[in-house]
Amino acid sequence: MSVSFDTGHAGAGPVAARGDFSNRLLGSLSDDDLRHLSGLCETVQVDVGDVLYEPGQVIRHIYFPADCLISLLAVAEGRMTLEVGSVGCEGMIGASVALGHQLAQVRAVVQRAGLATRIDSEDFCAEFIRMESLRRLLYRYTDTLLAQAIQIAVCSRFHVLEARLARSLLITRDRLQSGKFHLTHEFLAHALGVRRVGVTKAASALQQQKLISYSRGNIEILDSAGLEAVSCRCYELVRDNGAIGISHVFL
Repeated sequence: MSVSFDTGHAGAGPVAARGDFSNRLLGSLSDDDLRHLSGLCETVQVDVGDVLYEPGQVIRHIYFPADCLISLLAVAEGRMTLEVGSVGCEGMIGASVALGHQLAQVRAVVQRAGLATRIDSEDFCAEFIRMESLRRLLYRYTDTLLAQAIQIAVCSRFHVLEARLARSLLITRDRLQSGKFHLTHEFLAHALGVRRVGVTKAASALQQQKLISYSRGNIEILDSAGLEAVSCRCYELVRDNGAIGISHVFL
């Protein structure tokens, strides 16, 4: 289902004039529920590097990405980070506010610019109470997102960097639905919780095997099957139709 919303007030960036786009969570709601919710929403443009939440900040808006990608980073001691999830058109960020958590627990950073639908957190909480379909959807989604975060944490502790990088690139491809995207060494170092030199070595190894091409942050996956073979089993578990994949949200 394609979801269309009218322009709202100024948001994380210049507001889109008007857009037709899809978010799978919103698209899974009934027409009546979606029509009601759309009156409370606005479409915003978000740009690469925009920080939508910081740990400990009050969650003021809930975001439903359309064609953008949001990276969720756990932060230690204010500077060390580790990506514990990413959210594209299949999901949302800020859902925990409806479960009683008013403060953000992770840093939410825009990884790819694009459009998102957002709703005021108080309005969202009111609709969460009123709308049974939204409650069911949110419970399944947050459960899946937590399971994926746990799996990624396990992966980060026990698996070699080359396999972790392959897993991260494959998940990014799935979220963006494209084998070509832009990720700097600096961002990947933050996401994987390693030094930039480690990312350089791992990316070079994948490139030498002709699995990817990587130049100035521009990445193209050349051999998906080969990259999946190099990746650890964590990718198989968290991909869309994996054991803890997002497809289970829409059953």
